[in-house]
Parts: sequence; C-alpha cells; structure tokens
Amino acid sequence: MPDDYFSRLDPTCLFENDQPLEIDLGCGDGSFLIAMAKQFPDRNFLGVERLLGRVKKVCRKAHNEGLSNCKVLRLESKYVIEWLFPENSIDRLHLLCPDPWPKARHHKNRLVQQGFLQALYKALKPGGEFCFKTDHPEYFEWVAEQMQKFKKFEQLDWPEDAFFYPKTDFQIQWEAEGKVVERARFRKPE
Repeated sequence: MPDDYFSRLDPTCLFENDQPLEIDLGCGDGSFLIAMAKQFPDRNFLGVERLLGRVKKVCRKAHNEGLSNCKVLRLESKYVIEWLFPENSIDRLHLLCPDPWPKARHHKNRLVQQGFLQALYKALKPGGEFCFKTDHPEYFEWVAEQMQKFKKFEQLDWPEDAFFYPKTDFQIQWEAEGKVVERARFRKPE
C-alpha cells in the first residue's frame, strides 16, 4: 500500500531494491504475473488490478510461491500510470487482453489514448518497453493508430519465440476458440 496516493511512488521503496520494474496492468488472476516473477527473479513485477477478489487471489499465489519480487496494487490502471510512477521509473509495461470497449460510443473508455501514451512515455525509462496483446482486431488497429499519432515510440519486432512470455488465461481460451491474438511491442528511444 502506498503511504500517499497523491504522491509519486518510489519503486525502490515498494520492493526495497533497485531491480528492473515490470508492470502488468489489469493483471486478472495473476497467471502471467506469477509466471514472469518465477522466471525472472532478478526483476520486480507489479500487478495492477481494481477488483479486490482478484487482488487477494494473486497475493495468495505470490505468497504461496514465496515470490518477494511480485506485488499487487489495487487501483485503476490509468491512475497508476498517470499519477503514481515518477518519470523514467518503469522498465516494461504489459497490457494484455484489455477490455476493447467495442461499441463506438464507448471508445472513449479505452485505456490506450493520447493522454495515457504521454503518461506512459514519461514513466518508462529510456529503452523501456510497452507490450500489448488483444484478440480484438479493431482495438489492435486503434492502438496502432494511436501510436502513429503519438509518434514517440518505435515499434519492435515480436516473433512468437522472441523471449519467455507466458500466455494469459484469456489468450489460451481465445486461441482454443480459433481467435487470433495480435501483439505489438514498442520502445521508448534511448
């Protein structure tokens, strides 16, 4: 729990070390977050989730696995990026299978907008990455358009076997249904 929700959060105080920080926005049941924390003990992983039941479940999993490099914060994703993290403090941000808000009148609720990208750009360290996945083709196009409009990130190749990257429960479910999960990876220039 941050001491103050209206001040910038120092990641080194949160984890009591200065290991690289990765954030999983909307971490859900935590399967991705826990797998990453287990695979990379030399990195810190912060899950962000607004639903209390999910937060408790992920915390329980992390505790049972003995993971000191994995924590969960119960807050809205947008608030965390825009207001809690200082400039140049995040090494990688994961946004996996977010709500696509498919109706046109709800597009304003989509997380990836120009204001969010500006906040993310500030919070990422130089060379920091933004990893995005969705099964919703229209939302994938939306993100590509928002990134082109923003113009500050460079897109990276992301072949399936580029590095360890576990699938979320949503991705496993959707691929079993024959849906394609699109992915894009972007970097803040150094």
